Amino acid sequence: MPSLKNCVVLHGPDLSPHHCREFVWQADTIARMELGPPCSTLETGALVVIPGLYNGHTHVGDSALPDGAAGLTLEEGFFRPHGYKYRELAKLDAATHQQHIEGALRYMARTGTIVHIDFREQGPFGAQLLRDASTAVGVQSLILSQFNESPFDQETLTANTAGLPTAARTELAEMLAIADGFSESTMNDLTDPAWLEIRQATTAAGKLRAIHCLENPTYRRVSLARTGRGDLIRAIELLAPQLIIHLTEANPAEIAAIARAQITGVLNPRANTTLGLPVAPIMPLLDAGVNLLLGTDNVMLNPPNLFAEFDFTWRLARSQAGESRASEPDPALILQMATSNIAAALGGDHYGYLDAGLPASFVVLDCHAPQLRSTRNLVTSLITRVGASEVMATFRQGRELWRDPALALD
Repeated sequence: MPSLKNCVVLHGPDLSPHHCREFVWQADTIARMELGPPCSTLETGALVVIPGLYNGHTHVGDSALPDGAAGLTLEEGFFRPHGYKYRELAKLDAATHQQHIEGALRYMARTGTIVHIDFREQGPFGAQLLRDASTAVGVQSLILSQFNESPFDQETLTANTAGLPTAARTELAEMLAIADGFSESTMNDLTDPAWLEIRQATTAAGKLRAIHCLENPTYRRVSLARTGRGDLIRAIELLAPQLIIHLTEANPAEIAAIARAQITGVLNPRANTTLGLPVAPIMPLLDAGVNLLLGTDNVMLNPPNLFAEFDFTWRLARSQAGESRASEPDPALILQMATSNIAAALGGDHYGYLDAGLPASFVVLDCHAPQLRSTRNLVTSLITRVGASEVMATFRQGRELWRDPALALD
């Protein structure tokens, strides 16, 4: 059985660091962890084993267009049908497109990600393209599809009475046969009756639901004008999604509503700020007890590197907490947004933490580098000082997705 000896392991849902005499896995399962005392500091560096990372929100379909949206607004870059992304994706042939997607997935593996939740454009075709790329690379893609083209014109959306057209129902069934779930871009893309149909169809098929909410003021304003309810409230009442993305414009009442509904929020701070949007209210969401995940959003905007997201998110949260709350947030809470918080969102075999008998899904970090080897606060250093060069190996359920040849396994 392969193993690592004399390392440090972040153990359990709280990601508590411990010395570990031997970390052993067999096939797809952690067989044994010989844990020693807690370890919050390092004197001469160590190999550190952390849970494999979950990227809670990506759009890898636009990985062929890095920085193509530079200088564009959210609507100009990303809204269907005339946004830059949709125009450019339509020009790609399938083989070229898949190569770009596979490249993005390999980069994820290189930076510790084992699973990503992707909001995949282009209907059934787009879902299958990502499914094929995921199979080839080994990073698991949880695919949430959207309609290739909007099923409704503006007049029908404004009237807000029509159900899904027959063609859209057929496309939905085709998507759900391939994908893991469904997500349109915003609640304003469909009518209330259509959302209820989608909730029923995804529930019957055992599929996930997610939606972007409150990314900019237009989301709430348009929803209020059409229906008398904001987009977040409509999402909770009509769609009952497992995931609500962005929340950058969420006010206290909306934060309380998502907390009451016990729906997981997914934050994307680097992407939001890149587009000139407000910063998500990280501390108010944490204070309200909302389960949070982290995502890197469009590959066109950001490389899908969660270590960069940890660093940015923690510093924003510290600023929001203020000097009077100098110990908040605990850096482990930020790391949990891409690890153990996944269990409450997805369940099943998505644990997001390490213990004997659980899936062998982990990342090995080399913390012998000068900026890490004598850290006085290990977890803080993991989220603020680790880059791609410190990732020595990424395993998902025992499958080696990436390993530096310099890392020898016993």
